[in-house]
Amino acid sequence: MALTGRTALLAALGAIPVGVFAPSWAGILAVNAPLSVAILCDYALAAPVHRLRFTRSGDTSVRLGDSADVQLTVTNPSSRRLRAHLRDAWPPSSWAPGTEQAASRHKLTVPAGERRRISTMLRPTRRGDRHAERITVRSYGPLGLAARQGNHTVPWTVRVLPPFTSRKHLPSRLARLRELDGRTSVLIRGQGTEFDSLREYVPGDDTRSIDWRATARQNTVAVRTWRPERDRHILIVLDTGRTSAGRVGDVPRLDAAMDAALLLTALATRAGDRVDLLAYDRRTRAQVQGRAAGEVLPAMVNALAPLEPELVETDARGLSAAALKHAPRRSLVVLLTSLDAAPIEDGLLPVLPQLTQRHTVLLASVADPHVEEMTNDRGTLDGVYAAAAGTQAQSQRRRTAEQLQQHGVTVVDATPEQLAPALADAYLALKAAGRL
Repeated sequence: MALTGRTALLAALGAIPVGVFAPSWAGILAVNAPLSVAILCDYALAAPVHRLRFTRSGDTSVRLGDSADVQLTVTNPSSRRLRAHLRDAWPPSSWAPGTEQAASRHKLTVPAGERRRISTMLRPTRRGDRHAERITVRSYGPLGLAARQGNHTVPWTVRVLPPFTSRKHLPSRLARLRELDGRTSVLIRGQGTEFDSLREYVPGDDTRSIDWRATARQNTVAVRTWRPERDRHILIVLDTGRTSAGRVGDVPRLDAAMDAALLLTALATRAGDRVDLLAYDRRTRAQVQGRAAGEVLPAMVNALAPLEPELVETDARGLSAAALKHAPRRSLVVLLTSLDAAPIEDGLLPVLPQLTQRHTVLLASVADPHVEEMTNDRGTLDGVYAAAAGTQAQSQRRRTAEQLQQHGVTVVDATPEQLAPALADAYLALKAAGRL
């Protein structure tokens, strides 16, 4: 323990336990005067803690799963050499379990009038903002017999961003997008497509695409190529109500939905479409609107980082009204929510016609892979009951999906690992069919 006053000094001498009143200094000094003098001198020569100055620098954001380097500069303005142990405290979720002590504690020496820089390596385990807590410094004397201790507060915030693990699927979906855009020799037709250019006819092309006027002007048969319309509006609506708090494996449903939203955003902006975000339960929790193509994805990642599920029932009527307000013209509304029967039948279905009448609606939901495992486990009596429960749950989700499809809603129901690519595929299918 640091010697920070009369009681602490007496405890170091072994005369009294910490917190117990000492009778007098004279009695203690008589016990071991040379040691007492050495400790007093050592304490006096320890660099003062309250005069130290601190500044921070380094990372202000990091993806979940990566490491952030936060640097702390310690300036010693006193005339004594600083020999110290320092603890740079952060919230427990700033490190993996069991690594906090090694990462946050530092030993340093700062000569009089100089400065030194130390690095604290953070590896957060949760999304959101991590705020630096207090810095505790224990300054030792030259002999290491006594020490001064004090605390300082140096603000710093590191925002932990969603990991965006689904970005590994982006190259393959961009390749399919290039095919839809007519950059390869693939002919795309649909009621929502636009004329792109002319090229020479090759066997297998649709004869309805032959441009006879252009053919008459040249020696070869010319066909029209088509590309999907650009500059469509996409509104991603993220349900942050109580159903989004459920965990599927190690991932909350909300995090899986965020990952799917980010992949769709990256793909749609490359396709030339405009993407907005609305996170809602009973009020708007986050929104991204009117950003340029190059700014949408960073803005969305930043908006989603501190977002947490709210343990309230989502107001479906309010959600529908907010979506209509954010998308006044015809758009693709992507609703990331639960496919459970009760919230859909009691909340969404009554207000769904308001959305489908004006917009194309795509609903994506996180499925639990454990339910599929339950349906295959029939080796024991408990397994049979589990299989029956799993089969019933699957049947209920299928019936709910069919109800939505009857209202013209495209439904994507996939596990957390497959939700993002499945949603991207559904978007590309709608684009190829000219339904955007």
